[in-house]
Amino acid sequence: MSLSKNVQITEALYTYILDHSTPPDAVQEELIERTRTSLGNRAGMQIPPEQGTFLTLLTKLVAPRFAVEVGTFTGYSALAIARGLPEGGRLLCCDVSEEWTAVAREAWLKAGVTDRVELRIAPALDTLNSLPTSPHIDMAFVDANKDGYVEYWEALIPRMTPGALVLADNVLYSGDVVSPAPGGAAEAVHRFNEHVRADPRVEAVILPVADGLTFARVLG
Repeated sequence: MSLSKNVQITEALYTYILDHSTPPDAVQEELIERTRTSLGNRAGMQIPPEQGTFLTLLTKLVAPRFAVEVGTFTGYSALAIARGLPEGGRLLCCDVSEEWTAVAREAWLKAGVTDRVELRIAPALDTLNSLPTSPHIDMAFVDANKDGYVEYWEALIPRMTPGALVLADNVLYSGDVVSPAPGGAAEAVHRFNEHVRADPRVEAVILPVADGLTFARVLG
């Protein structure tokens, strides 16, 4: 298959992309900087600005009444989703770190979205399995431990409404998913990608956004 439509993202081109996209606001910029300065290499777990803008736009298009995030970190993606929710829309965030989500709570407060966000500190699978089993989730974003992706998927899909949107981050895992023997988290991500591809309950595509983003629509 021809790759002629693919563009190599250089530093200059990435800067161009950011310069021609809706930029982070003051609260988001502060959250990016605080995460970078306080968490060092772990700051790489935060989604990039263009992905945050993409999440906000998608949320506005989907207009979910109830959304779920699996893996919140310092709250940038949750903030992006919360800002796109319709009036009365709610976001449930699942995470296990009081430390990292304390930063998230401060950012949400500054952004004025705390009334839309519920944070549960517990293993995400426990939180998901405690939700009603009937379809009621309109949108989900998964960005947590990679070896749990398949289990999170299986907990979410039966609870998603027809036409609901499911997003999963890091599904290219720095390109390691095409290694003959990826191992570790890359192997877990590859298993997840194979699982989604074989799932008749959804139609899905992997987008080369940041580290790879699965974009799946739940069939009715």
